[in-house]
Amino acid sequence: MADSETMATVPFDLSLSEAELDAHREHITEFIGERVASAGATGGVLGISGGIDSTLTAYLAVEALGTDGLHGLVLPSEVNSDENMSDAERVAEDLGIDYDVLAIEPIVEAFLDAFPDSPDGEPARTAVGNLRVRVRAVCNYFVANREGMMVLGTGNRSEALVGYFTKYGDGAVDCHPIGNLYKGQVRQLARHVGVPDDLVDKTPTAGMWVGQTDEEEMGVGYDVLDAVLALRVDGPLSRTATARELDIHTDTVERVERLVARSEHKRHTPPAPAPLARFD
Repeated sequence: MADSETMATVPFDLSLSEAELDAHREHITEFIGERVASAGATGGVLGISGGIDSTLTAYLAVEALGTDGLHGLVLPSEVNSDENMSDAERVAEDLGIDYDVLAIEPIVEAFLDAFPDSPDGEPARTAVGNLRVRVRAVCNYFVANREGMMVLGTGNRSEALVGYFTKYGDGAVDCHPIGNLYKGQVRQLARHVGVPDDLVDKTPTAGMWVGQTDEEEMGVGYDVLDAVLALRVDGPLSRTATARELDIHTDTVERVERLVARSEHKRHTPPAPAPLARFD
């Protein structure tokens, strides 16, 4: 569980100006259109969770592709709150896109029934949580393949850098339109494009198990995380200088560094041995 320091707001501003927000909006919508066109796809498929990342991606995808070019999927499990799923449908209806609701728990249960001797406790909870995320990825690609579309991801830069995504789950997509934005910038751009405030301000959760929240699981709040990533990982400052600039303990900076290092494998395609020289 995160302590008070790691959940605090830090004295470092990553906010974007109005001109920068307009530039990001145009840049991302052009990116979506170009990726879909270059793939010869008819549009995009997007899993809509009711959270801010998928909501912003949906808004920008409609700008890029039109309402006919985006197919939404609402994929609830038994651990998702009714509020989140209602918000997901609300986003699709507000945007005027076609969407389907598919409860994934029967698929998850069928898989678990094939492994009745699974262990209990934290490893099992994490494994089942990741299973739910991967089932959603399978659903996304089934619809995309059926309709000749691309799967649009919802990952942001903050979560990508610390590995806060499921490998071959929400990381299994054709592109990440908002992947160049830190989490705080996602919220800012969402407000800029007209996402309702109550959706912008919602507590982020991946919906992997009951009561799960992103910040509690990572052990660091997004304001702190964004700032450490910007100054230490993406930026030039040392660990000590970063802690001093943000008025936080060096242990917090080290925690973020460990998250980045341990998740390095998630940001690369699976490795293979280097080719051997041919024998004469």
